[in-house]
Amino acid sequence: MADPDDSRDRTFVGVSGNPVPADSSTFASGPWTDTGTVDLPSETEGEPEAAAEIFGDRIHLARRYVFSLASDGIVRGLIGPRESGRLWSRHLLNSAVVSALLPRNGRVVDIGSGAGLPGIPLAIVLPHCEFFLVEPLERRTVFLRQVVTDLGLTNCRVVRGRADQVVSECGNSDVVTSRAVAPLERLVTWSAPLLRFGGILLALKGSSAANEVARDRVAVTRSGLTDLEVLSVGSGLVEPETVVIRGRRVAVADRDANNGSSQNYGKRAPRASRPRK
Repeated sequence: MADPDDSRDRTFVGVSGNPVPADSSTFASGPWTDTGTVDLPSETEGEPEAAAEIFGDRIHLARRYVFSLASDGIVRGLIGPRESGRLWSRHLLNSAVVSALLPRNGRVVDIGSGAGLPGIPLAIVLPHCEFFLVEPLERRTVFLRQVVTDLGLTNCRVVRGRADQVVSECGNSDVVTSRAVAPLERLVTWSAPLLRFGGILLALKGSSAANEVARDRVAVTRSGLTDLEVLSVGSGLVEPETVVIRGRRVAVADRDANNGSSQNYGKRAPRASRPRK
């Protein structure tokens, strides 16, 4: 993977009176001033040092996305007003470190994408992956389309609908992601039909992830997912680390042979990778 440009600007702190540098070659419109800078609301969280390591030479896209969340995202009710103080750590970095679990290229479906989490941060880090941001609510898809256009994310497509309505358009995917969408039993019934055999479910969860796996193991196996693991991602990059449930879709014969018996809790995943050019 190519190293990011060491000359990139590292001075961004993301508070009022401290401008955010924009890449004028990428963005021709939007909330940026003629000088290519913009002031974020004073309560917006400053950019953590880990952001430059995670996003590499695409850090300007992450900064632009933070602005969209801190402005339009809050105004439209997609992000709570109190979230502006932790947009980087709780939302962008928490999502982006999951890139360590994704292939460098492939077809990824993000269901219940909402304000674009984790799909948009992952699409920034992994420009060679094809992302489908699936969201049923119109006001959210309007926001997502605006962000995708403003950031020039040609590897992203916004699809309006429920997961069970978009199988023909988004199915046969390599990975299905989600973040705090639903309990595991319900989530796998939406996710499994979108996966190819051998495809991977990555569900971003909280501290109760292991309990969910234990509680819903039979239902998950019935849906065709096996090899369940609870992983911690982002060591040294985010605190707390991101908790992810990972499972693999198998054919019925393979499912019956495994009988969902492979259960691994508390494993630590690799660090997130820098984006390729």
